[in-house]
Amino acid sequence: MKKLVIHIFHAHEGAPDTGAKLSERIRMVAAERGVSLELFIFGPAIAALVDPAQPAFREALAALVQQKVPVHVCQQTVEMMGKVEMLTNLGFGLEFGRDAFIRFALEGATVISL
Repeated sequence: MKKLVIHIFHAHEGAPDTGAKLSERIRMVAAERGVSLELFIFGPAIAALVDPAQPAFREALAALVQQKVPVHVCQQTVEMMGKVEMLTNLGFGLEFGRDAFIRFALEGATVISL
């Protein structure tokens, strides 16, 4: 099965919400088209993910987790922010960025960065 990774990095001008909405739309058709979907949250988007003023982004990603879409967040950044428990309680996985991107390459995944 082919793999598509949505890499949400930017946190300006609605980028996190756009990434979450695009991911949900892809999720709706991915399996029937033979594609597995995964998200990786990195950089400034992590701050948006834990920001109490931006619950829509967090809730949209948590809903994807409930639909069995793997959502991983950069472990190093989350640990430095002290948000490990908050994000793991929502079902998000933690993975070091270097490991995630190497894994994506080894898996032959297509990565779309937003």
